[in-house]
Amino acid sequence: MSNPFFDRNPAFNGGARTAVATPQTTPAGYPAMPGYQPGQYVQAQQYGQAAPYGQAPYGQPVGYGAPQQAGYGQVTPAQLDRMETQYGAPAATNVDRGRMTYDDVIMRTAAMFAVILAVGAVSWVMATTPSTSPIGVLLMLGGAIGALVLGLVNSFKKVPSPALILAYSACEGAMLGAFSGVMEARFPGIVIQAVLASVAVFAVMLGAYKIGGFRLSGKAQRILMLAMGGYLVFCLLNFGVMMFSDVGGPFGLRSLEIAGIPVGIIVGLLAVVMAAFSLAMDFESIQRGVEAGLPTRYAWAGAFGLVVTLVWLYIEILRILAIFSDD
Repeated sequence: MSNPFFDRNPAFNGGARTAVATPQTTPAGYPAMPGYQPGQYVQAQQYGQAAPYGQAPYGQPVGYGAPQQAGYGQVTPAQLDRMETQYGAPAATNVDRGRMTYDDVIMRTAAMFAVILAVGAVSWVMATTPSTSPIGVLLMLGGAIGALVLGLVNSFKKVPSPALILAYSACEGAMLGAFSGVMEARFPGIVIQAVLASVAVFAVMLGAYKIGGFRLSGKAQRILMLAMGGYLVFCLLNFGVMMFSDVGGPFGLRSLEIAGIPVGIIVGLLAVVMAAFSLAMDFESIQRGVEAGLPTRYAWAGAFGLVVTLVWLYIEILRILAIFSDD
């Protein structure tokens, strides 16, 4: 899978039936009450058994005009009317049954982005105001570390925690706000370009998935995972170069050139392609979770995986635009 959470969580990678217990239902498809056993109330009365309560014994006439009482297990007209009304009612939806829906994922994704934007706005102001710029730098570094730690914690959790996921959003907002503010101050207009480009990539991949039926085969997914592993190694190496040497420029190894083309442009474009393919796999994982009828709480997991990929996509596009603008 594209996202570690989806990859490690059996609820999204095809093991939903083992990860979430399937509730027992009646033959008609309704939830079964505790102690229910199919057919226990459909036993025919055996010859020679006592008549049900309220009914006259076999062969004994009922007195003329005597009021008849509905026997135990019999259905009165009023009960029959209620049963017909219930039978004609619409079938229970995933919302009625407490199951995950696409709307649940959308709402929780929106909640995560709301936290990112709120915290990011504060971090942006701190980083771009001269008197508070050191605080902005601390927010950016602390947010990056916090997002990394909480991202790993959430990725390894089989049952999503809304509190930890929202805490991750806050850390991500602190990092993105300060980083975006610094980039915008140096290259005016770059942030809105990165946002629009990210939205465009998301829309294209969503359309390709829903309309064009775009899917990645198992082999393609394995190749993508290997490529992402190589990209991670490059990022760690580049981080070490930027911290402990002056090789390259402000972007480290990304500032070096191959045939006149900055390495950051080449690597960045490959990363954007990987992030776009990851979106398609995120869509598939969310669809699998909805179709499997996972509990509503797993909508937080779908939102978390989607936001992780979108943040990665935005950062890569922002970095590419910055390298272009720096030349």
